[in-house]
Amino acid sequence: MSVDYQDPWVACTSNEVRLRAYYFPWGTKRIRYASIRAVRRVELSTVRGMWRIWGTTNPRYWANLDPQRPRKRFGLILDLGRRIRPFVTPDDPDTVERLIRDRAHLPAGSGDAGQSPII
Repeated sequence: MSVDYQDPWVACTSNEVRLRAYYFPWGTKRIRYASIRAVRRVELSTVRGMWRIWGTTNPRYWANLDPQRPRKRFGLILDLGRRIRPFVTPDDPDTVERLIRDRAHLPAGSGDAGQSPII
């Protein structure tokens, strides 16, 4: 299985997205592309995800560990058709979004980032 994108917390392989430190204490969440229904790019702000290093205050989303999140501007929300949606902030959100959309056969995004939910 080849790895086409990898940073310390997010990896995109040929078959799945891997989110390191998603589960306590350090478990990796593996998401097959076929299970991703949608991906949404969001812009982070002070009260909307930027300072959420791990976890959530909103029971609809869960952020994997990312100590660099306060320095990032954009995140991705993955809709898996379940109650809780993973919230990730890859170092290169453009590449990760493109890989997910291509491999999950999702329509191209508008390029605009919506406002992040409170996380």
